[in-house]
Amino acid sequence: MRPKLLIFAKAPRMGLAKTRLAQGVGKVAAWRTKRRLDAFTCRVARSTGWETLLAVTPQKDLNVRFPSAWPSDLRRVGQGQGDLGQRMARALVAFGRAPVCIIGSDLPDLKRADLVQAFSALKRVDVVLGPAKDGGYWLIGMAPRAARRAHLAPVRWSSRHTLSDTLACLPTNWRVKFLRELEDVDDIASLKRSTQR
Repeated sequence: MRPKLLIFAKAPRMGLAKTRLAQGVGKVAAWRTKRRLDAFTCRVARSTGWETLLAVTPQKDLNVRFPSAWPSDLRRVGQGQGDLGQRMARALVAFGRAPVCIIGSDLPDLKRADLVQAFSALKRVDVVLGPAKDGGYWLIGMAPRAARRAHLAPVRWSSRHTLSDTLACLPTNWRVKFLRELEDVDDIASLKRSTQR
């Protein structure tokens, strides 16, 4: 079955996403940054090697058009209810035998080669993780046999403990591949660093 790449994204509505960034740059600038990053991620994430889907929250925005941020021809699915771990765990098993990778939509340094490496690794390992500079991760992927047994709890989401907590949830005998470290844009400091690169 064709691999799936899910872009987990909040709808690009002003005030809904990038709230920490908005504290530093204002709601309008944060909203513009969000839309720009979403559009960039959707471009980079497309490939003939896998199917790219937008995993949308909130559910009410599943079919709303955001033409400058989300391509209209990109298939969308809802993230559903629950915390981030519950939503990702469901997404990792939602496509049966297909390997699944999940990324965020705020990675200005993302390259298609990173995604190629992730899917290639899943042919040999159980889990692939892309560490983020803030202690979380920008990508998680699992082979289907692993995803059916995965529990992503308890994890302190959006904290410097997110990656280590996630690793602690996995069986100790699972093979894990780490990708290169990237920084997602969450606040004014990370935005400034992204514009200096």
